[in-house]
Amino acid sequence: MASLTLVPTPIGNLEDMTLRALRVLREADVIACEDTRTSGILLRHYEIAKPLVSLHLHNEKERSERLLTALAEGKNVAVISDAGTPGISDPGYLLFRGALDAGYDVDVLPGPSALLPAVVLSGFPPHPFLFYGFPPEKPGQRKKLFASLERQIYTMVFYVSPHKASRQIAEMIELWGDRRAALVREISKIYQEAVRGKLSEIAARLEQGLKGEMALVVEGDAARTDSDAWKTRAEELLDEGHSVKTITREIVELYDAPKNAVKEFLLNSHTKTCRKSLEGTDT
Repeated sequence: MASLTLVPTPIGNLEDMTLRALRVLREADVIACEDTRTSGILLRHYEIAKPLVSLHLHNEKERSERLLTALAEGKNVAVISDAGTPGISDPGYLLFRGALDAGYDVDVLPGPSALLPAVVLSGFPPHPFLFYGFPPEKPGQRKKLFASLERQIYTMVFYVSPHKASRQIAEMIELWGDRRAALVREISKIYQEAVRGKLSEIAARLEQGLKGEMALVVEGDAARTDSDAWKTRAEELLDEGHSVKTITREIVELYDAPKNAVKEFLLNSHTKTCRKSLEGTDT
């Protein structure tokens, strides 16, 4: 039976291509790609020669119908984007939904994505986090979105472009205050960098001319105001055997919690743990 497979492609380093992804592309009857020129470079590098069909933002509906016809003819279709996983912030979802509804075999391969590296490289608590993708283009819609996220307690992740990021960050500061954030750019490329600091500091760096593919990770509201958040993390680190000094430094850095309050909490927690251990020991 014909199948549709979304295939992640490298977001920087060509070595990030998986063996399984290469096999699927070689076995496909047709490959749908965001830009045939960009994808052609990747496919030539791995000596893959298949018919290509463009599938991008402006023709996704029409081309999805054409590719569904190819599936009806028994052809295996693979979908790739310029970089990363199709269907997230790149074309592919409409086709995938259509193939799923029509009863075809569908699959999505694991592979390169800017999202998870950006979350981890930010240094903010990753559990849980909210991924939005690119903020709306229209100022009114964007401001409405940011206003709705003002009290969001999760770490938030946005994809941003260099020439729009400064304006969007200024809007965030206006609505959320000058929160801590990390701008992670050029993931998996030679000039990969994580710019960490306050939103205003990141905006200042952007004014110096930062370029490339970017993900902006912003701390949630609870990271500043909810003591339970840092206490939970502190206890986890204590259970893992880290020293009070090491835990205090990490909690103060990540949650902006008062240093003395963190130390007092840790010492009390450590004392309680020792007491429970002694109470459970046979004499």
